[in-house]
Amino acid sequence: MHIWVNKKIMKKSTLVLFSALALTFSMNAQTLVGVESVEYDPLLERFIVTNGQDNSIAIVNGDGDPIGEVGGASEADYGMEVMNGVIYAIAGTHVKGFNHSDGSLLMDFTVSGASFLNGMASDGVNRIWVTDFSAKKIHQIDVTDMSAPVLTTIVTNTTSTPNGIVYDGTNNRLVFVNWGSAASIKQVDLTNNSVSVITPTSLGNCDGIDSDDNGNFYVSSWTPTRITRFTSNFTANEIITAPGLSSPADICYANEIDTLAIPNSNAQTVTFVGFTPGVGIEEMASKDLDLFCSPNPINDNSFLQFNLKQSGFCTLEILDQTGRLVYELLNENLAAGQHKVLLTGINLSSGSYICQLKTPTELVSTTIIK
Repeated sequence: MHIWVNKKIMKKSTLVLFSALALTFSMNAQTLVGVESVEYDPLLERFIVTNGQDNSIAIVNGDGDPIGEVGGASEADYGMEVMNGVIYAIAGTHVKGFNHSDGSLLMDFTVSGASFLNGMASDGVNRIWVTDFSAKKIHQIDVTDMSAPVLTTIVTNTTSTPNGIVYDGTNNRLVFVNWGSAASIKQVDLTNNSVSVITPTSLGNCDGIDSDDNGNFYVSSWTPTRITRFTSNFTANEIITAPGLSSPADICYANEIDTLAIPNSNAQTVTFVGFTPGVGIEEMASKDLDLFCSPNPINDNSFLQFNLKQSGFCTLEILDQTGRLVYELLNENLAAGQHKVLLTGINLSSGSYICQLKTPTELVSTTIIK
């Protein structure tokens, strides 16, 4: 795994590879309060974030510095989508469209009966979808004619509290995550707008979801605070750890540069995690616990992997040779099955370390070398 950003975002023409595995960008030059959503603008090759401080849309460069705002774009407080040169943003009970280059207002649409509009998805052509957190609804807006958008409420009761949402064109569905404890991941079949559970989870307060070109889904959760990557059929998942995560909100996977952007709504920062293109989730036989690290000695692509035969409270720690705790990777209840922890952002000095996994019934360890 590599962390990298397209330096053309910063008006340069080269691609820079960072030695760190993850980098948290603090917004120092411009005060950000209420960071809720981040999106990648592929036409202008830059990341943008909602700034709840003044409801603006801020531009973030790969050096970790905010470089201003998107023209006059304002009143953006929750979900965003960038589609065909237009930034669609939730603004209270409205969905607004701004020209991505100068921020001029192109659309101001009131969602009738809206309560708390939160997450947003798009099909990249002419449709956007918005979740209503409080009313438990999902709205579809056809923006073919931005002067006269067409609203259809495709789900009137999700029976849960919908938050982040993403369009899965391969399967003609919407996939959305939910707030609350042990929040299930659900889908909307766009052939008939029926809602069903894709998979239960042990995650609490799921906020954002996005997908990559390999069909993997990324979910941000507050309990535990982390990103979980699922396969396209949600039969396997891996845990992505990165320093600085704090109430991760409406995430974005920029397929053009294979980078996951994570807005930390409590810390007012954005964490970028880069991935080696084409790398998917590796399967592992579930015959035993078998904690192992690969590659080892560790490099930018290393991960820890293990299987649990039964669910329960687990800890996964990195210790030095004296037994001193160096890094706590997991401290939570885990479901039975395969688990994979990416060593994203774990900066270790050269030497040997012990990775120790404690489950309700077993204690296993393996040695890793930096």
